[in-house]
Amino acid sequence: MAQLQVELEAAAADLEAVEAALEAAGAMAQTYQAEDGSVLLEPGVGEHPLWSRVRVTALFPGEADAEQLIRHLAEQLGERAGAWRSERLEEQAWERAWLEHFRPMAFGERLWVLPHEAEASLPEGAVAIRLDPGLAFGTGTHETTALCLEWLDGEPLAGARGIDYGAGSGVLAVAAALLGARECLAIDNDPQAVTASRENAANNGVADRVPACLPEQRPQAYCADFLVANILAGTLAEQAAELLAGLAPKGRLALSGILEGQQQRVMDAFGPQIAWDAPRRRGEWLLLSGTRL
Repeated sequence: MAQLQVELEAAAADLEAVEAALEAAGAMAQTYQAEDGSVLLEPGVGEHPLWSRVRVTALFPGEADAEQLIRHLAEQLGERAGAWRSERLEEQAWERAWLEHFRPMAFGERLWVLPHEAEASLPEGAVAIRLDPGLAFGTGTHETTALCLEWLDGEPLAGARGIDYGAGSGVLAVAAALLGARECLAIDNDPQAVTASRENAANNGVADRVPACLPEQRPQAYCADFLVANILAGTLAEQAAELLAGLAPKGRLALSGILEGQQQRVMDAFGPQIAWDAPRRRGEWLLLSGTRL
């Protein structure tokens, strides 16, 4: 399927408005790029890079009218966005561009994430997750996702039941199932993310072990042996009671999307019910893990 790629520049302070306008106009995915060339392929909900000026690339369905779309967005955003550019990517061109950005990546001792079409010689015992870009990003390129994948790789998941809260593409739930979990429920408040989680689970042969749903559709009696939540620190703190309610005693918890300096707020929100491990770090990001008492 052909894609319409639209690029624009915006101040980081205006990204929330830009992101909302692009989504309302039908954008299927967005990426951010700084002036130094660093890329954030999978911004989380409300998550914005700490750059002053950002180039945003958005993908729309191929049948979209580029001129009309840019005119509409420019009217909506005014001076908050500029330097517009569009390019229509045929299917093969888009796949090649994706493969140039997304190489096979290793996490922990066993986990690998790679595109469906990529050929790679993986080590013996490797667990491969095959993903392609789609309705929701979540590939392991961002530090928070990488921290969660590494945590999952080091946990004894065989036969366990889990929850991936804020699932995005479902990569964490799929990883858990491939690592031996009996089941991992993928929960996200975005219907497109629920769809993407189901598709990625099916593409990796674990659809029967990775159910996906919106938060309000979550089975009330579902209680997990492990729970991983890769969202923002503020949301983690606000949802602490709900997350704890879904985790069994002695269950394992992993929380990411936390910047240096935010960890105490998150830990305080969960109170004395968690025996915390030492934090894990990647760049400015932390993963807090622990055991429910």
